[in-house]
Amino acid sequence: MSAVSGSDKPAGRFRRILDRLSSSQEELESEELREDSATAGCLRIGDCQDRQIVTVTGTLRTVTQRPRAGVPALEAELFDGSAALDVVWLGRRSIVGIEPGRKLIASGRISMSRGRRVLFNPKYELRPLGRE
Repeated sequence: MSAVSGSDKPAGRFRRILDRLSSSQEELESEELREDSATAGCLRIGDCQDRQIVTVTGTLRTVTQRPRAGVPALEAELFDGSAALDVVWLGRRSIVGIEPGRKLIASGRISMSRGRRVLFNPKYELRPLGRE
């Protein structure tokens, strides 16, 4: 019996190594982001429901300035490996540290806009650079 369980461990380890070697860079980054979200104690974006108060973490993919109803707005897409979320700061043209590739933790109430999850004016915390 111990021989069977001992052989299961190397097979499992071998399978994980083989999976990592055959995965694309995007899949590996998504898996790393999902693990980071779990270790930070945050909810996965893919599990967030409309009107729910959440704390999520991920990497900013894009940051753009786009007016909403004549008011300047800074929009960013936050990705955590499970799904994407639009983060919008109304009345802001720029925020120091909010740039593509930056990791952050954001808290607020999710809303749905045009079929996408959105966080308006969230509380946020920038994650340290080079924390990998």
